[in-house]
Amino acid sequence: MIPQGSAVLEPVAALLGEARAGVILAGLEIDPLLAKADGVTRAQAAMALNAVLFAQLLDRVPTAARYAAAVFAEGRQICFDHGALRTIDGATGTLPRGRGAFARLLEPLGYRVGGVYPLPRLKMTGHVFTHADFPETVPQFFVSELHVEQLPESAQAAAQKVFGASADPLDGAARSMLDALARDGRCTPEQASAGLPALVGAFGRHHADPALSDYEALLEHSAEAAWMATEGNAFNHATDRVPDVEALAATLKDQGYPLKPAVEHSTNGRVHQTAFLADKVMRIFIGADGQPVTREVPGSFYEFITRDLDPTTGRLDLSFDSGNATGIFAMTEAR
Repeated sequence: MIPQGSAVLEPVAALLGEARAGVILAGLEIDPLLAKADGVTRAQAAMALNAVLFAQLLDRVPTAARYAAAVFAEGRQICFDHGALRTIDGATGTLPRGRGAFARLLEPLGYRVGGVYPLPRLKMTGHVFTHADFPETVPQFFVSELHVEQLPESAQAAAQKVFGASADPLDGAARSMLDALARDGRCTPEQASAGLPALVGAFGRHHADPALSDYEALLEHSAEAAWMATEGNAFNHATDRVPDVEALAATLKDQGYPLKPAVEHSTNGRVHQTAFLADKVMRIFIGADGQPVTREVPGSFYEFITRDLDPTTGRLDLSFDSGNATGIFAMTEAR
């Protein structure tokens, strides 16, 4: 458990409340080295951000919340492996395009690009950000870009209308926090508490309700673009690192959880993944008459991963796999 006064607990409690922060931080495996309170290091700030984003995903995804509650009730912890989000490599208003919108956050927090994964079937590329100081114990980020120019012209036009006036969510407090982290590798607790809300807010939607016709034009050619039209840059999924994903999947299916039919295995044979199907959410669109209409669409989901040791290093294989990612992304297809 992270003690009172720690550099991780305080900024998380400011956003979630002390009771909720206590539950989340007690339920996540957190490196004991991150409990030390001497300012706020970039790794501590990164863990605080991840803890809040994990809590928000549980709030949005009832299936994930059910699973996490069962784990916490048994006194066990969740090893948060990575969070995934999608971005638009195209016109995005004042919001930097593609992964740039998040590299500017993640790099001051201590992250470096640890791998690039082409996803040609999806017209996307995934970039993995791994923490330089705590690569195995601070969650990674899988940031994917949708290459709008590869879509048909009708979908490109829809993307321009949906995403072209996106707003930049970062404020002065967030920039001050990031500047200090980039310069010194740490910031003050006051900077962390003031800056973290906007960093969390970056993982949201920064454009207006889409027109239903534009959503349908995107959906015809890219389920991922359509998903971003309603969910923006929110965590597409959070991932639980488990010892044996095959055994866990069998148990969860017996318990009635909605899982994908099969476990994905990486080409190198060391990374194994499965996931719950995305929970449905109700979202507002603008109809042809200019009036709001509501539709049920896929929201976010929860994933499981087993990472074997890399025999060449003796350490966990922290890589990803393009085939695995493509299969996991199908969890949010609008069926």
